[in-house]
Amino acid sequence: MSRGNIAIWFDPATQWYAPSKGKQGRNQTYSDAAIQCCLMIKSLFRLSLGMVTGFVQSLIKLCGLNWTAPDYSTLCRRQKHIDIAISYQKSSDGLHLLVDSTGMKFLGEGEWKRKKHGAEYRRQWRKLHIGIDAKTLQIRAIQLTTNNVSDSQVLGDLLNQIPQDEQIDSVYTDGAYDTKPCRQVIADRQAHAVIPPRKNAKPWKDTKSSSLERNELLRTVKRLGRTLWKKWSGYHRRSLVETKMHCIKLLGDKLMARSFPSQVNEIHARVAVLNRFTELGRPLTQVTP
Repeated sequence: MSRGNIAIWFDPATQWYAPSKGKQGRNQTYSDAAIQCCLMIKSLFRLSLGMVTGFVQSLIKLCGLNWTAPDYSTLCRRQKHIDIAISYQKSSDGLHLLVDSTGMKFLGEGEWKRKKHGAEYRRQWRKLHIGIDAKTLQIRAIQLTTNNVSDSQVLGDLLNQIPQDEQIDSVYTDGAYDTKPCRQVIADRQAHAVIPPRKNAKPWKDTKSSSLERNELLRTVKRLGRTLWKKWSGYHRRSLVETKMHCIKLLGDKLMARSFPSQVNEIHARVAVLNRFTELGRPLTQVTP
Protein backbone atom coordinates (compact mmCIF):
# COMPACT_ATOMS: atom_id res chain seq x y z
CA MET A 1 0.00 0.00 0.00
CA SER A 2 1.39 3.41 -0.98
CA ARG A 3 -1.55 5.53 0.19
CA GLY A 4 -0.31 8.48 2.22
CA ASN A 5 3.30 8.15 1.09
CA ILE A 6 5.06 11.41 0.29
CA ALA A 7 8.46 11.99 -1.29
CA ILE A 8 10.29 15.32 -1.15
CA TRP A 9 13.55 15.82 -2.95
CA PHE A 10 15.82 18.69 -3.90
CA ASP A 11 17.41 18.94 -7.32
CA PRO A 12 21.17 19.22 -6.71
CA ALA A 13 21.41 21.45 -9.81
CA THR A 14 19.18 24.09 -8.16
CA GLN A 15 20.94 27.40 -7.59
CA TRP A 16 20.32 27.50 -3.85
CA TYR A 17 22.60 30.42 -3.10
CA ALA A 18 22.24 33.80 -4.79
CA PRO A 19 24.88 34.64 -7.43
CA SER A 20 27.09 37.66 -6.94
CA LYS A 21 25.74 40.82 -8.58
CA GLY A 22 29.09 42.56 -8.73
CA LYS A 23 27.81 45.60 -6.84
CA GLN A 24 28.89 47.29 -3.66
CA GLY A 25 27.31 46.11 -0.46
CA ARG A 26 26.46 42.71 0.84
CA ASN A 27 24.89 40.25 -1.62
CA GLN A 28 21.87 38.16 -0.76
CA THR A 29 22.82 34.77 0.66
CA TYR A 30 19.95 32.73 -0.75
CA SER A 31 18.42 32.78 -4.21
CA ASP A 32 14.75 33.50 -4.89
CA ALA A 33 14.32 29.81 -5.72
CA ALA A 34 15.46 28.84 -2.21
CA ILE A 35 13.11 31.33 -0.56
CA GLN A 36 10.19 30.22 -2.73
CA CYS A 37 10.92 26.58 -1.92
CA CYS A 38 10.72 27.33 1.81
CA LEU A 39 7.50 29.32 1.42
CA MET A 40 5.89 26.53 -0.62
CA ILE A 41 6.83 23.96 2.04
CA LYS A 42 5.44 26.33 4.67
CA SER A 43 2.10 26.49 2.82
CA LEU A 44 1.96 22.78 2.08
CA PHE A 45 2.50 21.66 5.69
CA ARG A 46 0.91 24.75 7.32
CA LEU A 47 4.04 25.61 9.28
CA SER A 48 5.12 28.84 10.89
CA LEU A 49 8.22 30.60 9.58
CA GLY A 50 10.19 29.49 12.62
CA MET A 51 9.31 25.85 12.03
CA VAL A 52 10.14 25.99 8.32
CA THR A 53 13.84 26.58 8.95
CA GLY A 54 14.30 23.39 10.96
CA PHE A 55 12.05 21.34 8.70
CA VAL A 56 13.85 22.37 5.51
CA GLN A 57 17.25 21.85 7.12
CA SER A 58 16.30 18.29 8.05
CA LEU A 59 15.11 17.61 4.48
CA ILE A 60 18.39 18.95 3.09
CA LYS A 61 20.32 16.67 5.42
CA LEU A 62 18.24 13.63 4.36
CA CYS A 63 19.04 14.44 0.73
CA GLY A 64 22.77 14.46 1.51
CA LEU A 65 23.32 18.05 0.38
CA ASN A 66 25.68 20.54 1.99
CA TRP A 67 23.23 23.47 1.85
CA THR A 68 21.91 25.44 4.78
CA ALA A 69 18.30 26.55 5.25
CA PRO A 70 17.41 30.25 5.43
CA ASP A 71 16.88 31.50 8.98
CA TYR A 72 13.67 33.01 10.29
CA SER A 73 14.75 36.63 9.84
CA THR A 74 15.75 36.05 6.22
CA LEU A 75 12.45 34.36 5.37
CA CYS A 76 10.43 37.05 7.14
CA ARG A 77 12.26 39.84 5.29
CA ARG A 78 12.42 38.25 1.84
CA GLN A 79 8.80 37.04 1.69
CA LYS A 80 7.64 40.67 1.48
CA HIS A 81 9.43 41.36 -1.79
CA ILE A 82 10.02 38.05 -3.57
CA ASP A 83 8.32 37.49 -6.92
CA ILE A 84 6.82 34.00 -6.64
CA ALA A 85 7.12 32.05 -9.90
CA ILE A 86 3.82 30.27 -10.65
CA SER A 87 3.96 27.62 -13.36
CA TYR A 88 1.02 26.92 -15.65
CA GLN A 89 0.18 25.34 -18.97
CA LYS A 90 -0.70 27.88 -21.63
CA SER A 91 -3.96 27.32 -23.47
CA SER A 92 -3.52 26.47 -27.14
CA ASP A 93 -7.13 26.41 -28.37
CA GLY A 94 -8.83 29.25 -26.51
CA LEU A 95 -9.01 29.82 -22.75
CA HIS A 96 -12.26 29.40 -20.82
CA LEU A 97 -11.66 31.43 -17.65
CA LEU A 98 -13.74 30.74 -14.52
CA VAL A 99 -13.69 33.59 -12.00
CA ASP A 100 -14.72 33.71 -8.34
CA SER A 101 -13.78 35.36 -5.03
CA THR A 102 -13.78 34.49 -1.34
CA GLY A 103 -12.76 35.94 2.00
CA MET A 104 -9.55 35.05 3.84
CA LYS A 105 -9.32 35.84 7.55
CA PHE A 106 -5.98 37.13 8.85
CA LEU A 107 -6.76 38.58 12.28
CA GLY A 108 -9.12 37.45 15.01
CA GLU A 109 -10.10 34.35 16.92
CA GLY A 110 -11.66 31.17 15.57
CA GLU A 111 -15.27 30.40 14.73
CA TRP A 112 -15.98 28.70 18.09
CA LYS A 113 -15.11 31.80 20.11
CA ARG A 114 -17.18 33.96 17.76
CA LYS A 115 -20.19 31.66 18.19
CA LYS A 116 -19.85 31.48 21.97
CA HIS A 117 -18.97 35.09 22.77
CA GLY A 118 -20.28 37.00 19.77
CA ALA A 119 -18.56 38.93 17.00
CA GLU A 120 -15.16 40.45 17.74
CA TYR A 121 -14.17 43.84 16.41
CA ARG A 122 -10.59 42.72 15.74
CA ARG A 123 -11.63 40.21 13.08
CA GLN A 124 -10.23 41.34 9.74
CA TRP A 125 -10.38 39.85 6.25
CA ARG A 126 -8.76 39.99 2.88
CA LYS A 127 -10.55 39.20 -0.35
CA LEU A 128 -9.08 36.64 -2.74
CA HIS A 129 -10.02 36.75 -6.44
CA ILE A 130 -8.91 33.97 -8.81
CA GLY A 131 -9.46 32.83 -12.37
CA ILE A 132 -8.82 29.22 -13.43
CA ASP A 133 -8.53 27.45 -16.76
CA ALA A 134 -11.63 25.27 -17.17
CA LYS A 135 -9.58 22.66 -19.07
CA THR A 136 -6.40 22.31 -17.01
CA LEU A 137 -7.91 23.53 -13.68
CA GLN A 138 -4.76 25.55 -13.07
CA ILE A 139 -5.02 29.02 -11.54
CA ARG A 140 -4.18 31.56 -14.23
CA ALA A 141 -5.02 34.85 -12.50
CA ILE A 142 -4.94 35.86 -8.85
CA GLN A 143 -5.48 39.07 -6.91
CA LEU A 144 -5.59 39.73 -3.16
CA THR A 145 -7.38 42.89 -2.04
CA THR A 146 -8.89 44.46 1.03
CA ASN A 147 -12.43 43.41 1.83
CA ASN A 148 -13.94 46.74 0.70
CA VAL A 149 -13.00 46.13 -2.95
CA SER A 150 -15.89 44.78 -5.00
CA ASP A 151 -15.58 41.81 -7.34
CA SER A 152 -16.29 43.89 -10.44
CA GLN A 153 -13.38 46.24 -9.72
CA VAL A 154 -10.84 43.42 -9.97
CA LEU A 155 -11.95 41.66 -13.15
CA GLY A 156 -9.87 43.90 -15.42
CA ASP A 157 -6.72 43.18 -13.38
CA LEU A 158 -7.39 39.44 -13.58
CA LEU A 159 -7.79 39.52 -17.36
CA ASN A 160 -4.60 41.59 -17.71
CA GLN A 161 -2.68 38.72 -16.12
CA ILE A 162 -3.50 36.57 -19.15
CA PRO A 163 -0.91 37.25 -21.91
CA GLN A 164 -2.27 39.37 -24.74
CA ASP A 165 -1.21 36.77 -27.31
CA GLU A 166 -3.37 34.11 -25.62
CA GLN A 167 -6.94 33.94 -26.87
CA ILE A 168 -9.70 34.06 -24.23
CA ASP A 169 -12.85 32.42 -25.56
CA SER A 170 -15.17 32.96 -22.62
CA VAL A 171 -15.25 34.30 -19.06
CA TYR A 172 -17.62 32.72 -16.52
CA THR A 173 -18.55 34.76 -13.42
CA ASP A 174 -21.47 35.14 -11.02
CA GLY A 175 -24.03 37.94 -10.95
CA ALA A 176 -21.76 40.29 -8.97
CA TYR A 177 -19.88 40.97 -12.22
CA ASP A 178 -23.02 41.96 -14.13
CA THR A 179 -21.85 45.55 -14.68
CA LYS A 180 -21.04 47.60 -17.75
CA PRO A 181 -17.29 47.90 -16.98
CA CYS A 182 -16.98 44.12 -16.50
CA ARG A 183 -18.71 43.27 -19.75
CA GLN A 184 -16.67 45.92 -21.54
CA VAL A 185 -13.27 44.58 -20.36
CA ILE A 186 -14.37 41.10 -21.45
CA ALA A 187 -15.43 42.44 -24.84
CA ASP A 188 -12.07 44.24 -25.17
CA ARG A 189 -10.39 40.82 -25.07
CA GLN A 190 -12.77 39.53 -27.79
CA ALA A 191 -14.20 37.05 -25.28
CA HIS A 192 -17.74 35.91 -24.62
CA ALA A 193 -19.19 36.88 -21.23
CA VAL A 194 -21.18 34.15 -19.46
CA ILE A 195 -22.65 36.18 -16.61
CA PRO A 196 -26.16 35.63 -15.23
CA PRO A 197 -28.11 38.89 -14.89
CA ARG A 198 -29.09 39.91 -11.39
CA LYS A 199 -32.62 39.04 -10.27
CA ASN A 200 -33.68 42.70 -10.27
CA ALA A 201 -31.81 43.52 -13.49
CA LYS A 202 -33.17 46.10 -15.89
CA PRO A 203 -32.26 46.58 -19.58
CA TRP A 204 -29.40 48.95 -20.30
CA LYS A 205 -30.23 51.91 -22.53
CA ASP A 206 -26.91 52.46 -24.33
CA THR A 207 -26.19 50.88 -27.70
CA LYS A 208 -22.79 49.31 -27.08
CA SER A 209 -22.44 45.76 -28.34
CA SER A 210 -21.78 44.43 -24.83
CA SER A 211 -24.95 46.13 -23.54
CA LEU A 212 -27.06 44.84 -26.44
CA GLU A 213 -25.78 41.31 -25.83
CA ARG A 214 -26.62 41.60 -22.15
CA ASN A 215 -30.14 42.88 -22.89
CA GLU A 216 -30.73 39.93 -25.20
CA LEU A 217 -29.52 37.61 -22.43
CA LEU A 218 -31.91 39.27 -19.99
CA ARG A 219 -34.86 38.62 -22.33
CA THR A 220 -33.75 35.02 -22.84
CA VAL A 221 -33.53 34.35 -19.10
CA LYS A 222 -36.96 35.87 -18.49
CA ARG A 223 -38.46 33.81 -21.29
CA LEU A 224 -36.79 30.44 -20.66
CA GLY A 225 -35.85 30.66 -16.98
CA ARG A 226 -32.46 30.61 -15.26
CA THR A 227 -32.26 26.84 -14.94
CA LEU A 228 -32.58 26.22 -18.65
CA TRP A 229 -30.20 29.07 -19.50
CA LYS A 230 -27.52 27.72 -17.14
CA LYS A 231 -27.81 24.28 -18.74
CA TRP A 232 -27.74 25.69 -22.26
CA SER A 233 -24.78 28.03 -21.64
CA GLY A 234 -22.68 25.53 -19.67
CA TYR A 235 -22.69 27.88 -16.68
CA HIS A 236 -22.47 24.96 -14.24
CA ARG A 237 -18.79 24.51 -15.07
CA ARG A 238 -18.20 27.54 -12.83
CA SER A 239 -18.50 25.14 -9.89
CA LEU A 240 -14.94 24.08 -10.76
CA VAL A 241 -13.55 27.40 -9.53
CA GLU A 242 -15.49 27.03 -6.27
CA THR A 243 -13.82 23.64 -5.80
CA LYS A 244 -10.43 25.28 -6.41
CA MET A 245 -11.24 27.86 -3.73
CA HIS A 246 -11.86 24.96 -1.35
CA CYS A 247 -8.44 23.54 -2.24
CA ILE A 248 -6.80 26.88 -1.40
CA LYS A 249 -8.50 26.89 2.00
CA LEU A 250 -7.42 23.30 2.66
CA LEU A 251 -3.92 24.80 2.91
CA GLY A 252 -5.25 27.08 5.63
CA ASP A 253 -8.41 29.16 5.94
CA LYS A 254 -6.43 31.93 7.66
CA LEU A 255 -3.49 34.02 6.48
CA MET A 256 -0.55 33.81 8.87
CA ALA A 257 1.34 36.87 7.61
CA ARG A 258 0.45 40.30 8.99
CA SER A 259 1.76 42.75 6.37
CA PHE A 260 -0.13 42.98 3.08
CA PRO A 261 2.89 42.24 0.77
CA SER A 262 3.67 39.13 2.81
CA GLN A 263 0.04 38.03 2.61
CA VAL A 264 0.10 38.39 -1.17
CA ASN A 265 3.17 36.17 -1.43
CA GLU A 266 1.70 33.70 1.04
CA ILE A 267 -1.27 33.24 -1.30
CA HIS A 268 1.02 33.10 -4.35
CA ALA A 269 3.02 30.31 -2.68
CA ARG A 270 -0.19 28.33 -2.17
CA VAL A 271 -1.12 28.82 -5.82
CA ALA A 272 2.34 27.66 -6.91
CA VAL A 273 1.86 24.47 -4.86
CA LEU A 274 -1.64 23.80 -6.22
CA ASN A 275 -0.69 24.43 -9.84
CA ARG A 276 2.25 22.07 -9.49
CA PHE A 277 0.08 19.37 -7.92
CA THR A 278 -2.55 19.84 -10.63
CA GLU A 279 0.11 19.42 -13.31
CA LEU A 280 1.53 16.27 -11.71
CA GLY A 281 -1.94 14.77 -11.32
CA ARG A 282 -3.01 15.30 -14.93
CA PRO A 283 -2.90 12.10 -17.01
CA LEU A 284 -0.89 12.03 -20.21
CA THR A 285 -2.82 10.51 -23.09
CA GLN A 286 -1.00 9.11 -26.09
CA VAL A 287 -2.58 7.75 -29.26
CA THR A 288 -1.11 4.39 -30.24
CA PRO A 289 -1.18 3.23 -33.88
